[in-house]
Amino acid sequence: MSGTLTILFLALMFLGMPVAFSIGVAFILFYLLGPMPASIAVQKIVTSTQSFPLLAVPLFVFAGHLMNNSGITERLIALSTVLTGWIRGGLAHVAIMLSALMGGVSGSAVADAAMEARILGPAMVKSGLSRGFASAAISVGSLITATIPPSIGLILYGFLGNVSIGRLFVGGIVPGVLMTIFLMGTAYIIARQRDYKPELAQRPTLREVLVRAWDCKWALLFPVFLIVGIRYGLFTPSEAGAFAVAYAIVVGMLVFRQLTVAKLLDALRHSVRDVGMIMLIIMLSSMIGYVITLEQVPQNATEILVGITSNPIALMLLIITFIIALGCLLESTVIVLLLTPILVPIVSAVGIDLVHFGLVMMTCVTLGSMTPPVGVAMFTVCGILKTPMDEYTREALPFLGAVIALVVVMILFPQVVLFLPNLVFG
Repeated sequence: MSGTLTILFLALMFLGMPVAFSIGVAFILFYLLGPMPASIAVQKIVTSTQSFPLLAVPLFVFAGHLMNNSGITERLIALSTVLTGWIRGGLAHVAIMLSALMGGVSGSAVADAAMEARILGPAMVKSGLSRGFASAAISVGSLITATIPPSIGLILYGFLGNVSIGRLFVGGIVPGVLMTIFLMGTAYIIARQRDYKPELAQRPTLREVLVRAWDCKWALLFPVFLIVGIRYGLFTPSEAGAFAVAYAIVVGMLVFRQLTVAKLLDALRHSVRDVGMIMLIIMLSSMIGYVITLEQVPQNATEILVGITSNPIALMLLIITFIIALGCLLESTVIVLLLTPILVPIVSAVGIDLVHFGLVMMTCVTLGSMTPPVGVAMFTVCGILKTPMDEYTREALPFLGAVIALVVVMILFPQVVLFLPNLVFG
């Protein structure tokens, strides 16, 4: 029956019904037509909201909007320009570097992509970069934000899979840095082929870099405070979200003095909208967990996949191929909520580290936001910059190839992900 309901869910979504309601309508039928009382569906919806770790999601979303309104973003753009503006392709590298720096601030790839498209996009096109190249650099570059802590996706994965969010946060640092290098390398190769010019005439001096870095010290110190606080038990990941909100307000109002009451209310309004969307999906998708357990989907899926191969690397490649294909059709939050309860028992059964798998999974899941036909980040950037979809798709292929190459490296060499968590947490 779950297969029929899944088909109904996909059909409703493609007909234009919002994702949360597509999930709700499809799976409430299981409780109405199946053997279980319908009251269990209501209990599951209510229970899903009674989670202390889940408090981290609205708090980090609010903190991200506060930091975007507090003057931190402008300072990070200035630092990114000094660090990378002298390389061929100029503002493309600035956009990618900004995503890496924003990863420690916003935690949302789509929010990061929208912000960069509005602020950097027109300047990138004006500097001579094609619209497709500029859109691809911004959209795919925002994937870094979903890897470097604090990532909303990693919080959801850790909550659903019962995986240490602190280890996931620390594990995302090295893959995030490597992704920055891979994407900047791709942008440089394309820029050389097309003779795109640097944004800056000459390399900055060490003094200029240090001055810009000092300007951004409060933004750069935030992820450090976050990880140190979680590591030494000063606060839990949920309490870290409250710390992030307080930190953003103090820095924005008292240090930079750019966060006014009007901007704070604007950040709150945007946060309520984003959190409402996320929580509605979480609440209605909570019914799926019971359906999955009752129909023994994890056990059956484990038998099928292990029947194909019991080799951990081959199994991860198989799962990730499926996730990337699914990411082209579904929004990343939905995939995390649907697949985490199914995949965690499978990868645990073959001895794959859940932190390692979580970082690989989240990279591939979020990649779907940058690919047609339903990529949210892709549509956001292309809509702002008025980029034709075929041009974007063509220009994004080299960047997507670079990300997939990094995913393969992460799968083949687990220590790329696990080195820092093991060093910090033991």
